Amino acid sequence: MQWTLSEEQVAYQEALRGWLGATAPSAVLRSWLDAGDVETFQRSFAAAGWSGVGIPEELAGQGGGLVELALTCEELGRSAAPSAGWLATVLAVPALSGRKDLLAAALAGPGVALLLPAEQVPATARPLPLSSDGTLSGEIPRVLAGGSAARFVVPAVAPDGVLQLRLVDAGAQQVHLSARTLLDRSRSVTDVRLAAAPSEPLDVDASAVLAEASDRAALLVAADALGASERMLELAVEYSKQRHQFGVPIGSFQAVKHAAASMLVGIEAARSVTYYAAASVDAQGADSSMHAAATKAQVTADAARAADTALTMHGAIGYTWEHDLHLFYKRVKLDERLAGSPAAWNERLADALQLV
Repeated sequence: MQWTLSEEQVAYQEALRGWLGATAPSAVLRSWLDAGDVETFQRSFAAAGWSGVGIPEELAGQGGGLVELALTCEELGRSAAPSAGWLATVLAVPALSGRKDLLAAALAGPGVALLLPAEQVPATARPLPLSSDGTLSGEIPRVLAGGSAARFVVPAVAPDGVLQLRLVDAGAQQVHLSARTLLDRSRSVTDVRLAAAPSEPLDVDASAVLAEASDRAALLVAADALGASERMLELAVEYSKQRHQFGVPIGSFQAVKHAAASMLVGIEAARSVTYYAAASVDAQGADSSMHAAATKAQVTADAARAADTALTMHGAIGYTWEHDLHLFYKRVKLDERLAGSPAAWNERLADALQLV
């Protein structure tokens, strides 16, 4: 099956790709990453109106749905843009469905982050114990965009055993942050410690919100890996036409052609499954969560293998800091683990299918 985008969606993708090419070319992107600066891009992204695309208008967005969010992620991955803050906010949108004021502020930045480890499937988050006075205590490692969030959405279990989602001000004195360094410098994670931090309840079905956040995370991380894979293929093909061995371009060798063709087949398959699953989840179909699980498991694992193939096609230059390949290589390697590994999503898929 080949998924076909609408004319409006194609036009949106082309417009965003053009904007990213002008705003975040390789030299500018590298300067941001070298300086550890994610705020400049995030402010520009929000000011241009891109951050609200895929968010319903009634929730302070620009309209659209998961397909548009996936298109955005594909282009962000393709440019290796520092977009962790936007992604974290998008994943938290279901939790803020009743707080349009907070969501509008988060989309404009700084954003909101789910307080759970970046490598964890949201639905499997271990809740923090909620004290009778409404405060929360505990340590959560590797929170995606935790260092740039204005607020945290925290899964918590009340004294009566009921699962809740609580909102915590990231700037409160009872919140302690410790940044971590990732090989993929285009994203960030932070250890967060709450020491009797005050919180307020969010009037949502916590289990349903975390399940929806899981489907969103699966699809959007897969779309990011798709975009990065596409860019790696372009870099590999371009280099294979430049590098010569035995007096001819290496791109003329059958083994190199086969490697590029295999990458292309994987990318086209990933594109179809990602957008089909996004449309399925948006329509809340009976099997939509299984579609999301299969997408995350398949697309990110294939992208990680494609990264190794692209590196092999580049040879020694692919290992150098000066070549852009490493930006996308590290990005897809993180995508493979972000929001759950392929093994974790395959297990969820097997559970849903009731396989023994």
